[in-house]
Amino acid sequence: MNRDAMGRLARTVLQLRPQQVAHRVRLRTQRAALRRWPDTGRRLLDTPRPAVAGWPSGFIPVDARTPTRWPSIDELDDGVITLLGHTGKLGDPADWSQLHEPQLWRFHLHYWDWAWPLALQQDQGAARAVFARWWRSWQQATVFGRYDEWAPYVASLRAWSWCGLYDHLVAGEPHEDRFLGALWLHLRFLRPHLERDVGGNHLVKNLKALLGLAVFFGQQRLLDRTLHALAREASKQVLPDGGHFERAPAYHCQVLADLIDIAELLEAARGDSPEWLTAAINRMRRFLGLVLLPDGTVPLFNDGYPVPGELVDELRPGPPAADGITLLPDSGLAVLRAGELFVIADVGEPCPRGLPAHAHADTLSFLLHDGARRVVTEAGTSTYDQCARRRFERSTGGHSTVEIDDTDSTEVWAAFRAGRRAGAHVVDSADSADRGGELVLTAEHDGYRHLKGAPVHRRTWRLSDSELRVSDEVRGHGRHRLVSRVFLAPEVPAEQADRFGGDWRVEPAGLATGWERIEPGTVLLRETTARLPWSDEFRYSTSERKGAQ
Repeated sequence: MNRDAMGRLARTVLQLRPQQVAHRVRLRTQRAALRRWPDTGRRLLDTPRPAVAGWPSGFIPVDARTPTRWPSIDELDDGVITLLGHTGKLGDPADWSQLHEPQLWRFHLHYWDWAWPLALQQDQGAARAVFARWWRSWQQATVFGRYDEWAPYVASLRAWSWCGLYDHLVAGEPHEDRFLGALWLHLRFLRPHLERDVGGNHLVKNLKALLGLAVFFGQQRLLDRTLHALAREASKQVLPDGGHFERAPAYHCQVLADLIDIAELLEAARGDSPEWLTAAINRMRRFLGLVLLPDGTVPLFNDGYPVPGELVDELRPGPPAADGITLLPDSGLAVLRAGELFVIADVGEPCPRGLPAHAHADTLSFLLHDGARRVVTEAGTSTYDQCARRRFERSTGGHSTVEIDDTDSTEVWAAFRAGRRAGAHVVDSADSADRGGELVLTAEHDGYRHLKGAPVHRRTWRLSDSELRVSDEVRGHGRHRLVSRVFLAPEVPAEQADRFGGDWRVEPAGLATGWERIEPGTVLLRETTARLPWSDEFRYSTSERKGAQ
């Protein structure tokens, strides 16, 4: 490892809490032991299970209420499974390892949430037969404790799914006893495998699964302890403004769905849910409503994939942002709305201190909508694999902001790491009454402070109902290479680049529209080498849009 790589690693590790490092060592040790002695590990966890089993009748999780997201019963009967927009075939005999597929797809295969449509079939005999065939196949083909199927996150989603599918697809079947034994093993496995090294949405999934299993098996003591741990996590992960602390709106939706599931399960099981849980859900719903784009979609800042509209509806987001400026200071987002023009800007920290996995180097980037029409976007997220595309999508060069000296504003590296982080804050905000009919927002960040001359990037958005003006200023010393980028949405033709004025270089750009899905788009670039201080400005006008029609 060279000096630069060692420095980058050190800057990453120093952000972690000592407990995280200790938990990582513990989990890696347990994983290695299970890989070497899976049968011994299983015997150690194989204790007598309770006779009580099942969830309260009438409880339907969020996943089961969005059936069009999952494969049909005919596909499942044929062993065809479409996940993340990609279709795979299990084969006969079934190949559950699927080593030719990317790891994220394999993880989704082992979640078993794709089986929810079977529980909703009118022909329950056929659905039970399909489920039984694949469940027995999975049990025979997989090895306890082995990745990918026994990653704690994966096991958590599977345990939750199996709990919900039990009454519909398993109860009364010949394999019921073995199925319940497998679920009890999940409970015993998850208790010592909570992902406290990663934390964030992973730990919420772990705790959700334990809560579901505790209710399923009537384990009151485990339920109380897990609820206490979840309350502690919710107080940390749900920020005062309602955003999830990982600052990735797609993951905000995922965690919100988890908390809704937990609250509704508790209400069904005992008639109420804790006040802190209801309050956290309400704050998260309000936040989601404020950040939803005019076309009803979730903004994909940082990591994330398009959130299905039916899932967004199930989350019951609060009212949309009103005209004017809506600041969400804890999450680091700002919404500006004037007439048909809508801007959402990233003006805060890139990630929590100890959890950089889903961070991008996107500080002071923004999205622009003209009515329901997307105008300005970013490269997005198409993969979690450690590759050139992942590097680009996380980089400053993959976002609509300013890059200095070919350097990222936040030091993102590998697939989920970040060393040095940009510190950002709002400098000024004013509504139209104070600024002659314009909304004005100014923010800056110090992500380039380590470069010679200590550059600081400041950006100002000025929005009226007919125009957006974006002004950039970089303070500091010395000569630097500065590149300003604006990514145009795929539906905006490259020849309409002149709407943004100025001398732009127009280049093709691949824009992520989902997992391993790239659409052709356009990026506008303006680059120069200049002595600081430096300033630049561009604009988008609705009058130009109307004139072009």
